[in-house]
Amino acid sequence: MKIFQREQRSLFGEILDWMLTPLLLLWPVSLALTWLVAQGLANKPFDRALEYNAQALAQLVVVQRGKVQFNLPQSASEILRADESDTIFFQVRGVKGEYLAGERDLPLPPEADEAPPSGTVLLRDEEYKGIDLRVAYIWVRMPLPGDALALVQVAETREKRSVLATEIIKGVMLPQFVILPLAALLVWLALARGIKPLHRLEERIRARKPEDLSPINHKDVPLEVVPLVDSVNGLLERLDDSIATQKRFLADAAHQLKTPLAGLRMQADLAQREGTSTDELKRSLQQIGRSSMRATHTVNQLLALARAESAVPAMKPCNLVRIATDVVLDCLPRALDKHIDLGYEGAEAATPGVWLSGNATLLTELVRNLVDNAINYTPSSSEAPGMVTVRVQADHFGRVLLLQVEDSGPGVPQAERELIFQPFYRALGSEADGSGLGLPIVMEIARQHGAQVLLEDARPGQGAPGARFTVRFLALDAAPDNRPRT
Repeated sequence: MKIFQREQRSLFGEILDWMLTPLLLLWPVSLALTWLVAQGLANKPFDRALEYNAQALAQLVVVQRGKVQFNLPQSASEILRADESDTIFFQVRGVKGEYLAGERDLPLPPEADEAPPSGTVLLRDEEYKGIDLRVAYIWVRMPLPGDALALVQVAETREKRSVLATEIIKGVMLPQFVILPLAALLVWLALARGIKPLHRLEERIRARKPEDLSPINHKDVPLEVVPLVDSVNGLLERLDDSIATQKRFLADAAHQLKTPLAGLRMQADLAQREGTSTDELKRSLQQIGRSSMRATHTVNQLLALARAESAVPAMKPCNLVRIATDVVLDCLPRALDKHIDLGYEGAEAATPGVWLSGNATLLTELVRNLVDNAINYTPSSSEAPGMVTVRVQADHFGRVLLLQVEDSGPGVPQAERELIFQPFYRALGSEADGSGLGLPIVMEIARQHGAQVLLEDARPGQGAPGARFTVRFLALDAAPDNRPRT
């Protein structure tokens, strides 16, 4: 089902979304903050006028004959009521809260825990008959015994304030309707310009020839893309090495196959000559048989190496002792033909610690190549038989499993011990049959099993030091039947 699969998106669209989305989300927040600021700005001038009116009315509160009185001239009353937009209310109360003038039911100020300050104009928002008001009130100290305070309140509806706040919002909002699309356009243009180096890089890569695996120059690439280019360069370098190795391998394989095929052709030509005797014909057929066997062996080794390099082995618990003894039994007839004493010694199949996680087919190929290599390079005759020993040693506590193949041959010179693991390399001065692929196959199989291959002299200080190949594996904790299940 493709319903829940993420749609592939461009980097340009992804960055553009992350840049414009916050801008669009912040725009209404900016409008709300602007509205609050506009309300504060609209209140200030009208609050000052309201405070002035409250102070002017407070001056009209006097004490006459021991009583608080409020005398408002007619002209002042008309001016107070002359506002065209808003309605103004006022109220005056005596020192005992008695009503003196103005709107009788205008709400009183909230009661305070402390004594109200006198002579200071205070402001508050109030609701009167369903109308929102802005109220300025002042407590006036009267020259009477005790703490005598009269109250003067002046209230005003908020129409002019709303109109002024609306005008401020319009003055801010209208430019934003122009600025916001312009900002989005500038972001789009800047982003398009910013990713142009990626398009140029794409064009440079597309213009390359298929065989061009040279590193990509990252001098003109943005700093953030340099790690990606370096990774691609590393991949190209490994690919170039792999192709070079493959070409070299094919060239070496062709060269190795050329010799036995040329021998086959030559022997066939000799056999077809006129006057060839029966003995000469038999010798030619024998040479043809040996050349065909050598070619077959080389092809089989090439296929084995290709399988070992390309396959991803399925790992299962394997008993290395059983694999080694089976290989020894298979190679025993060939060893006897060369008068070589081939045998096995070491741990038994039931010994703890002889199990490892691996591929049985590849492990068998590894052991067989080591044994074949020892048989090929061990001089032997009926008078002086050679010796090849296969050995498996287990360290149950250290979880180490060793496979050793030891021979009584001339050994491997120190200078050639790294070269013999290269494909098609054969020790100088050796006339033994072989393709030069056995040890590379061993090395590749060991690498896939996380093992280490070591080479040392079997009998140091003697005339024929021999060679001992040791493969060091990581053993399983216990046999498969006894391992705890997870």
